Amino acid sequence: MKNFARRILALMAVFAPVSPALAQFPERPPRIVSGFAAGGGSDVLARILAEAISPALGQRVSVENRTGVNGAIGAEVVARSPADGYVAFQCPMSTLAITPQLQGANLPLDPGLELLPVSNVALSSYGLVVAIESPFRTVADVLAAARARPGEVTFASPGPGSAQHLSGELMKRLAGVNMQHIPYRGAAPAAVDIMAGRVDFMITNLGDVSRQVQDGALRFVAQADPSRFPLYPNLARIADTIPGFDVTGWFGICLARGTPIAVITRWDDAVRTAMAEPALRRRLEEAGFTPFYEGPEAFATRLATDRAKWRDVIRAGDVRAQ
Repeated sequence: MKNFARRILALMAVFAPVSPALAQFPERPPRIVSGFAAGGGSDVLARILAEAISPALGQRVSVENRTGVNGAIGAEVVARSPADGYVAFQCPMSTLAITPQLQGANLPLDPGLELLPVSNVALSSYGLVVAIESPFRTVADVLAAARARPGEVTFASPGPGSAQHLSGELMKRLAGVNMQHIPYRGAAPAAVDIMAGRVDFMITNLGDVSRQVQDGALRFVAQADPSRFPLYPNLARIADTIPGFDVTGWFGICLARGTPIAVITRWDDAVRTAMAEPALRRRLEEAGFTPFYEGPEAFATRLATDRAKWRDVIRAGDVRAQ
């Protein structure tokens, strides 16, 4: 993990002197590529951030959607673009830390190796959710049922290799229980079957199911990360019952490998300046994110840590790309 972080930081430190043109970056409007469809969490965050950092960069930042392979297509667009900072990638945790490491993954590149982490912008909290009528009131209830009926307790996900799938695999690994994974084509149909009692639970982004929880169709049992999500400040933590359990999604900005350090610094300064504004933080919270700024070094360390964690979970669960 430390070697990976050092490698990323070293790539940021060995660039040639910046040309006069790049020293004035940006001289034309840059853009942020989102690897997911318009309206999804990654796209929403990219558009909020693009609007917020435009004044600091002195140019209007646009957003382009290039979808496919859990964000890898968009990552490839940025990695193959000129390393001049005019094309950035809205880089989610799943695209950089999980998808490239799935067994049998057939990707055009490894985004976690080909892109440079510049600024982390937001964290995404996950929680264990059940049907409102479920007998599971605590994480201990779930584990007790899994131990009493090995392989019968079920957990849903939006698909094999997703962060939700690996969250269930992490629970199995740390708690030493056997549960069955039920994959769906998205979080919405998975939530429907949980509400109907056809699946026992799912560990998913709190924002994905907040409406159903507020409507009384689903119930949060525990949060999967150590933060306090503003909408649910008193929610228990899975780690209270399963020590070491931590699933924290993140969304940041990455640039192509080889981008001059001065341009990287320009992007990072713009993000840091925007993140200090209460209006931006409020918009992120309203969109279901926890505002959280990290600069290049801390962001590279987070990426390295998550890649190591999810690599171990993938291998232990023999998780394969579909």
